[in-house]
Amino acid sequence: MKYASIFVALVALFSAEAFSPQAHKASNKQSLDLKKVAGNAFAAITIGSTILSSPIANAVESQPFTFSSSNIIAEKVVRQGLYNEYEVDIVQQRDDARSTFKDASETKSKKGKYTAILAILIVGSFIVPMAQYFWYVRDDDSTDKFFAEEVPEPPKKKGWF
Repeated sequence: MKYASIFVALVALFSAEAFSPQAHKASNKQSLDLKKVAGNAFAAITIGSTILSSPIANAVESQPFTFSSSNIIAEKVVRQGLYNEYEVDIVQQRDDARSTFKDASETKSKKGKYTAILAILIVGSFIVPMAQYFWYVRDDDSTDKFFAEEVPEPPKKKGWF
């Protein structure tokens, strides 16, 4: 991890010139601007030193990468006793993984009750909206007026069709 941090700092140091604003010059004359170089070097060193001295980098280096599902996680808590302080390991309690499903016979005996409830809900979801519709249009006579009109017969065509 330290080598990676040093590598990142060096890359930032050498590539800092690429991110500084540059004026396009017509000539190919290369000039060395010491203020710009010093500012870029200072920025690269600052970035590199924060990476190297960050507490996250130190924490990652000290922990081994051997985590698995069977690790027991314990938290150390400092308690204050009568005469001095002492550390206590608090172990994480695991969930109870036993099955809490009902037996097959109990499930089978209550299946009819739930089937009836489901059937009532499904039928009700179709019947109630239809009843509402017919309740709202019970006094409406627009369909009777529409179908009561006499429709004239279309004129007969002459010819084959």
